Parts: sequence; structure tokens; C-alpha cells
Amino acid sequence: MREPDPPRVAYFCMEYGLGDELPLYAGGLGILAGDHLKAAGGLGVPLTGIGILWRAGYSRQAVTPGGGVTDVEDARDLSPYLEDTGRRVSVSLWNREVPLKIHRVIGFGTAPLYLLEPAAEEDRFLTHRLYGGPDDHRVAQEVILGIGGMRALDALGIQVDVHHFNEGHAVFGGLELLSREMSRGLSLEDALEAVRERVVFTTHTPVEAGNETHSPDLLMAVGANVGLTREQIVRIGGDRFNMTVASLRLARAANAVSSLHAETARRMWQKIEGTASITGITNGVHPGTWQDPSIAEARSAETLWSAHQTLKRRLLREIEARTGVHLPEDGLLVGFARRVAGYKRTDLILRDSDRIHDDLASGRLSLLFAGKAHPADEIGHNTLQNLIQLVRKFPKSAVFLPNYGIGLARLLTRGCDLWLNNPRRPLEACGTSGMKAAMNGVLNLSVLDGWWAEACVHGVNGWQIGDGVVHDTPEQQDTADLASLHRTLAEEVMPAFRNRQRWGQMMQSAIATAKWGYSAERMVLQYYDQLYTAHRETALAVG
Repeated sequence: MREPDPPRVAYFCMEYGLGDELPLYAGGLGILAGDHLKAAGGLGVPLTGIGILWRAGYSRQAVTPGGGVTDVEDARDLSPYLEDTGRRVSVSLWNREVPLKIHRVIGFGTAPLYLLEPAAEEDRFLTHRLYGGPDDHRVAQEVILGIGGMRALDALGIQVDVHHFNEGHAVFGGLELLSREMSRGLSLEDALEAVRERVVFTTHTPVEAGNETHSPDLLMAVGANVGLTREQIVRIGGDRFNMTVASLRLARAANAVSSLHAETARRMWQKIEGTASITGITNGVHPGTWQDPSIAEARSAETLWSAHQTLKRRLLREIEARTGVHLPEDGLLVGFARRVAGYKRTDLILRDSDRIHDDLASGRLSLLFAGKAHPADEIGHNTLQNLIQLVRKFPKSAVFLPNYGIGLARLLTRGCDLWLNNPRRPLEACGTSGMKAAMNGVLNLSVLDGWWAEACVHGVNGWQIGDGVVHDTPEQQDTADLASLHRTLAEEVMPAFRNRQRWGQMMQSAIATAKWGYSAERMVLQYYDQLYTAHRETALAVG
């Protein structure tokens, strides 16, 4: 008997990180979505991406002479990467029909990706800048993504078995499906059951306060309710409409992005009734994007080390070109690069810089930082400015590189010797930058959080910070983790770096860990096996 065809999936996400040429991403969520589509394209599975065309992208970042940080628009010509499909749909916003253009992305070798934007110039303020604008503009953007995305699939003639909402931004697409079912005469509860058969959901935010909420009255005023009553809206998302809660109630199945994150997410939402169960599908990264070919081709520890040194020299030249700082080639180069947020503790290693002063002064150790804070994140900006001031105390051995993006991330995750990550456990959902580093033989020194809680074999493919214990207060956690970080760096990492044979063996182990187990191809196949195909079997059984 012929195997059933794989389910046809529509993948909704607010941002996509495909390359610096198309700046439609803010951070890890977008990079993950881009890698998801690249892997799906390579595997040839029937998956279609739906997103928004952001004309000004997220932001470009610069450091001022006084050590502050400025964010400016990143508008550029995107036309070489877009093809107008000629199809149009519309959504109702503030009781007015807003026509939408549907663009197809070209030139990145992904599964098909379609981006929506208002057709009329006077409406394009809504999709001008990613995550910009007041609350009602955010709701309008999410209407365009979710409701507009559902209508775009119809207009393009794309048949869909499973709608995958990657984060809660697309949840109004679920309301669109619900409204369609109720227009057939179904009750709200029966319509919910019908919609659940076609929706799956991925949650990324491990802090309850970080999950987006809106007033039901605001949703009604903007038009996100698509004909549903206020009472029905509250039934789905609560009297402070929670995008994650609504997604969990509209989905047949849901997942978090690592095993530990799944435990955290289940605890967060265990008291909410009528939600999908949450499993763990750990993120992965696209090897073709992130692993340097010379690393993939290395067949011995010696050729691997030689390839790594070439990549390290390339990174050091770029640092000198950008900053004028010449970092030594033979010292341990430690990289820390990710979105700047309070719980990630970007400046942790420098909070007790006396512990590493001699190593920094001698050139045995160099520190390299990069990352952006959300323009509205005051804590993140304060952390970033504090980091820059700390870095300036070591002008010959510590560097901050502004405007972190895909191109810079590729240089860092290939050219550093050690990749540092020190979030407060369990607040890191996954942490894919460490996978990119490991795939290039760059060893991880990290808190046992996200993916590293699964992958770490201490002293074999990298090192852990702390013992996985969560302390009572953030201050206690910081004190314990900082002590462990410095102790492990001095007593284990630095001696291993001086032992070329051992370091080379650990590099090989890191690559072996990451190359399939933390690849985007493995991730996509796992989605098909655990989330997507389960729907197909149910649908076939129902008939």
C-alpha cells in the first residue's frame, strides 16, 4: 500500500532571517524561521511560509563616542529578492478594507515564502518597521499576518492540511478559521474542535509576563475578531486576551523549543483550561548557512584545527577593520553574541573582571561581544551600555561589535575558540547560536539551559557553568554562576586550550554532537513526525 503523502503545511511567522540582504528579522525567532524554511526546501517537503514585508526591517545599531547605543532604520532596496504574485486580498482594519499585495521571496533556496504588505502607500506605515508602533498598530500587523495570511493562501490556491503558528503573532488566523466554521452554522465549541484539527503552535517565551496580551476591546476596535463577539474572544484568549493562551486553545498540539523549555512551558500554563499539550522539539540550525565548508570537509583533528585557524584569522581581520583593535591570534578568543536582555546577563563575565585581569592583559584571553537590545527594552539598553563601558576598560583585549546580524554571526560562530552563554536557568528557551558554534568546532561554555542542558558532555564537547540548580533569587543565581564561570574557565578551559591534541578532539566531539542532532533538517523531520503528520492521520481517520 502506498505511503500517504506528507501533510501540506502553512508556516506563519512574524519575522524571517534568510540573509542580511533581506533584513526582515529581529533575532532568534526570525533566524529559526529562516532555517526552518531552508531545511524544508532542501528536504522537498510541502511547506509554505507566510510573513510580512517590513520595508524598514528591524534596526541598524551604532555605538556613540560616549558609549551609548543608537538604533536607526534599516530601509534598503528589497526588490531583487521579491516577485509580485499579482494576487491581492484584503483585511478589515478599523472598519475599513485594506487591500494587501502578496510577494514571493526569491533567491534564497527556501521552501516557498510569501510576504504581505498593504497595497496602498498610505497604509504602509503599518508594516514599515518590524515590531514598531503602538499597540493598535501591533494588532493590525498581526491581523495582516494571521487573517491576511489565511486569505493569501486561498488566493494563491495553496491547499493546506496544517497551519503552524510559530509564536502567537499569527493567532488571529485561527480566529479567521473559527469564523469560517461558525458561518457554516457550527456552535463555538464545535467550531473550535474543527479548527484544532488544522492548527499546531510553537511557543518560544519561557516567561509568563513576556507573552503578548491585548484588551479585547482593542481587538474589536481594530477588527481582529473577524465577526466574533467580545464574549467569544474572551472565551478563547481571556479577559486580557493572551496570544499564547489563545494559540494553545486553538491548536491540536503544541511544542516548546527544547526539552527543558517544554517543562517550563507546561508549568507556566498548567492552570489554563482547554489548551493543547506541550511537547519538546528542540530547535536546529541550517548547516548550509552556518557551517563553513572547510569545517565540514575536515577529516582529522589537524585539518580541522588548520581550517579553524583560517576562520579565526578572518574574524580577527574583520575586528581590526571595524574597530582598529588587533587581538592576538594565539590567545583564547571568547565570543558572546545574542539579543541583549536582562536574563541573558551579557556582562556577567566582566562583573568580576579582576579574576581574568592578568589573562586579558597578557593576551592569553580576548573577549568579543555583539548583540542588540529591543529599542523599547530599557533594561536591555542599560545592560548594553554597561557592557560597553566595561569593555572599554580593556581596549586591547575586549571588543564590542555593533549591528549584530546574520553576516556577523557567521563570522563569530566560525572564528571564535569558545562560545559563552550564561542565561539565568530556565529562562533560555533554546539558544541556537551555541549550535552554530558547535557545528564549526567552537566549544561551548554555557549554563545548563535550553539545548545545552541536553547536549553538554562536560569536558568532552564543551563545558557547563553551574550544576543546574536554580537559586531562590536572581542575585544568588548570579553570584553562584559567576563563580562557576570563572572557576571553569581558569581550571578547565584555559588548560585544555593549551593542549592542542585535547582541544582538537573536543572540537571533533562538538561537531559530531551538532551536525545532525541539532540541525534544522532533523528539526523539520521531527515536526513532521510529531506535530504535522499526527494531524494527517487524524484527518484520514475522520474521513
